[in-house]
Amino acid sequence: MPNDLIAGDPLIAQNFFLEIDGSVVSILSSVSGLDIEMEVATTQQVGKDGKSQTIKTLAGRNKTGDLSLTRLAVADATSDALWKWFHDIRSKGILQGDRTNNRKNGSVVLYDSTHAEIARFNFTNGWPSKISTDQLSVDSNDPVKENITLVIETLERVK
Repeated sequence: MPNDLIAGDPLIAQNFFLEIDGSVVSILSSVSGLDIEMEVATTQQVGKDGKSQTIKTLAGRNKTGDLSLTRLAVADATSDALWKWFHDIRSKGILQGDRTNNRKNGSVVLYDSTHAEIARFNFTNGWPSKISTDQLSVDSNDPVKENITLVIETLERVK
């Protein structure tokens, strides 16, 4: 394998942060859903020799799933930015026709062991649809974690 294909170290993220509108709102312990995908249109046809052929092409749309974020549960949900945002949406809703109401842009930012930013995934028009807390048990000494589902409209890796 040519050395020019391995020009740098592999991407190893030591820290994950959630930024909303340019401000860090939470450190994360895991992230999933950083999928950037294009929709594929599939067509079946029969060629002139009578053999079935499958044609796949770009459908013209991008597919975006939800982001799943895990973090240590906060001690005071009333002063936490994510919990405030979640409660605001739950109590006030999202106004129909107002694309800016309670939807926010943000980023999942990855840092290496030297605290240098190594990757950034920007999303648009996101909002928290679910916050779930780990099972609680008197037999456990593990810290309590929260799992947050962010509904997003677009996702781009920009770094």
